[in-house]
Amino acid sequence: MSLLDEEGNQDESLESKTLSAEDQVKDHSTGTRVVAGQIFLESGKSDSQSENEENFHSQEEEKENSLEELNSLEMSNLLNKDLEEAEIQSPVLTAIGGTADGEPCHFPFLFMEKEYAECTADGREDGRLWCATTYDYKKDQKWGFCESEEQSNKRRQMQEAEDVYQIGMKILNESSKKAQKKVAYQYLLKAADMNHTKAMEKVSYALLFGDYLKQNIQSSKELFEKLTEEGSPKGQMALGFLYASGLGVNSSQAKALVYYTFGALGGNLIAHMILGYRYWAGIGVLQSCESALTHYRLVANHVASDISLTGGTVVQRIRLADEVENPGMASGMLEEDLIQYYQFLAEKGDVQAQVGLGQLHLHGGRGVEQNHQRAFEYFNQAANAGNSHAMAFLGKMYSEGSDVVPQSNETALQYFKKAADMGNPVGQSGLGMAYLYGRGVPVNYELALKYFQKAAEQGWVDGQLQLGSMYYNGIGVKKDYKQALKYFNLASQGGHILAFYNLAQMHATGTGVMRSCHTAVELFKNVCERGRWSERLMTAYNSYKDGDSNSAVVQYLLLAEQGYEVAQSNAAFILDQKEASIVGENETYPRALLHWNRAASQGYTVARIKLGDYHFYGFGTDVDYETAFIHYRLASEQQHSAQAMFNLGYMHEKGLGIKQDIHLAKRFYDMAAEASPDAQVPVFLALCKLGVIYSLQYIREINIREVFSHIDMDQLLGPEWDLYLMTIIALLLGTIIAYRQRQHQAIPRPAGLRPAVPQQEPPPEHQAPQ
Repeated sequence: MSLLDEEGNQDESLESKTLSAEDQVKDHSTGTRVVAGQIFLESGKSDSQSENEENFHSQEEEKENSLEELNSLEMSNLLNKDLEEAEIQSPVLTAIGGTADGEPCHFPFLFMEKEYAECTADGREDGRLWCATTYDYKKDQKWGFCESEEQSNKRRQMQEAEDVYQIGMKILNESSKKAQKKVAYQYLLKAADMNHTKAMEKVSYALLFGDYLKQNIQSSKELFEKLTEEGSPKGQMALGFLYASGLGVNSSQAKALVYYTFGALGGNLIAHMILGYRYWAGIGVLQSCESALTHYRLVANHVASDISLTGGTVVQRIRLADEVENPGMASGMLEEDLIQYYQFLAEKGDVQAQVGLGQLHLHGGRGVEQNHQRAFEYFNQAANAGNSHAMAFLGKMYSEGSDVVPQSNETALQYFKKAADMGNPVGQSGLGMAYLYGRGVPVNYELALKYFQKAAEQGWVDGQLQLGSMYYNGIGVKKDYKQALKYFNLASQGGHILAFYNLAQMHATGTGVMRSCHTAVELFKNVCERGRWSERLMTAYNSYKDGDSNSAVVQYLLLAEQGYEVAQSNAAFILDQKEASIVGENETYPRALLHWNRAASQGYTVARIKLGDYHFYGFGTDVDYETAFIHYRLASEQQHSAQAMFNLGYMHEKGLGIKQDIHLAKRFYDMAAEASPDAQVPVFLALCKLGVIYSLQYIREINIREVFSHIDMDQLLGPEWDLYLMTIIALLLGTIIAYRQRQHQAIPRPAGLRPAVPQQEPPPEHQAPQ
């Protein structure tokens, strides 16, 4: 299922949902609170300030209680006042044409024994809206149109477009077959031709990525421009991407920044994420950690609010370079044969296979699509066999509820209790959640703390996360930021998204730790990259595997703009292999160099080595041995890369970009052999070559004639040294002649020329014993 399909059910996919102005204003507060394991911002206060505020916290609560009634009265009065003002300020409709042209419409009015509070099309075949200018239409027959003919035609056209759009979306969301989805996009195309904004957004992205429509960058660009004129944040963000990547337009980072900014102001989450990365890395703007923090925090708030107890879908980060070298090994994908084998074991009653497949289908990932129905069936089978882990996960599914499993706190509690009684940490954590929030049982913080501690002791991340939240908020325990930090760190080591989010909030506000903008941004970035748009990584990979490199590279390029390091390296890899025809041949290497550079800046070793290669061979840039040497040295020192060490050895050997030094060359070759077993054979060959070069260089450096002229043989071997030498030579010649004669005697003669020799019995004394 593509990410565009996902948006049909929940509009927060690749194009992302749009934030309201209120949401954006709310996010700029700086204090914190924790809800369901998530810290949200409230008011700015440091760690020391928060400790001081604890002293008068109870007084504040009393004030709040005393003001509560007054506030509710004031709010009701304000609402009544607003309603009155709204009624006064509402525009008065004037009848157009009819029998009462120019007279104000009367609401409500009576028509066919029914009262109407707004204009209606009832009683008219052409669908035009009308109103009566007196209460009783039947009695006075006074009426007029509420809209001009042009307005009426436009409204009817938009209604028709909306109907076509809804048909397309219905087919898109209800079908999993590719042919049906293509049919759905034909409806969306028709609605887009009728200027339906949402349809235009979906079609433009489908044309950009080649999702169920033939990829057409130019057509998508025209639609994005049209959407931008209408003020669509999705259109503005996409147009910014086209200018940033130079697809269909001349590359312009300045224009890209302008469109990204407008998209972010319109509330587009992808635009916020892109700006966060640009301010963090200093791309097209002055590097600013605080600006990056603002954008990343806003996106992270929305990603964290969507995370359920099951943790959401798994992000697949597959590197194409590793996949090409070792197919299936680096990606972590499960082969179809292996999945079928596990399914066979599960059908035969293998409980571990049932639980494993249940978890795979619950979260999705490793080549398995998320499927709650299949997950529920596998967990049920394992639970019936008495598996505590399956019981706990069934409790989770009932606690959260879905289209497949109806939400039921009572059923969830039963499963959690069974699993917890068997010592299962997932069940203990679930039971702790039930007592913490009163789901099926009365709220009991002591019991919640007890069960979370049990789960945390067994290393279960949910238990660690909730313990951290309780210590952070002081729920059931004394508020302790150090303990909260400890448990959030433990949960983050297990990869829990909300743990990263909570740690980011603590570092951003300096709560319990020294404030660190850099650490907070890195943690928020991690959270943002777990959003639903990360599913595009898998669709891009599938496009590449299907041979559609153009679609894959565009998808990776957009994800690269968002700051995904794996997308940057994959986009660079496709460009490096010259597999994308949508990028001009002259632009391939420069663009690949750009993305290798961004990936290297995020710590990817292979990208750093590639930068060295590009400068060494002059791909996309001028040949620059010194810069190549710097990149190889960085990869060697920071990531201990054997390849980089070998390259440094070669450059020292040849004197490229550095003074020639055979001793240093040997040192780097030896380091490469120690760093990786794979480097031992090439290092051995390089050292053999180096030995020959060293010997030749030594011989070249000394003068042989001069050496012999300084040697006094009489003094070294005595006055008769020539007789000794002649004797040795004679002995050597004699030895050689004797050896050659023995060889001739040992050569067998041909069978026809060999004389027959009668067989004789050996003497009795030499016979072998019987």
